[in-house]
Amino acid sequence: MVNADAATISIRIARLSDLEQIVEVESSSFERPYPPALILSMLYLHGDMFYVATGDHEVLGYVVGAREGRYGHVLSIAVKPKWRRKGIGVALMKRLLEEFKSSLLEGARLEVAVSNYAAIALYESLGFKKLGVKKRYYPWGEDAYVMFKRL
Repeated sequence: MVNADAATISIRIARLSDLEQIVEVESSSFERPYPPALILSMLYLHGDMFYVATGDHEVLGYVVGAREGRYGHVLSIAVKPKWRRKGIGVALMKRLLEEFKSSLLEGARLEVAVSNYAAIALYESLGFKKLGVKKRYYPWGEDAYVMFKRL
């Protein structure tokens, strides 16, 4: 549970019935959002590591991860703009990292746009370190930092 502006926020596994609201979170969060079909694929392929933050019967944010060998990979995280900086992103990441750890994974990795300073600060606050740069990682040509945290 997270307390954000007197609202009680819960973290739970995402459901297919959440898809429309997850797509809404995604589209309100990014200039180039993932298409709904990709989000649906992640829900089916990685549903055991796909979490939503809810409050007042509304999806406020989500995070999804995947097992890759001995490591967890944070595939995506987003929080509705008006709910940012209230601890929801931290709570979502902590829940996913707990799942990685309970699955006996040794570490977690992610990619983040080099210009996404808020996300980089969030990941660093959780103990992630920059390992390197993937040049032109994103379709629009932007580089990404590869970040890692040992569990």
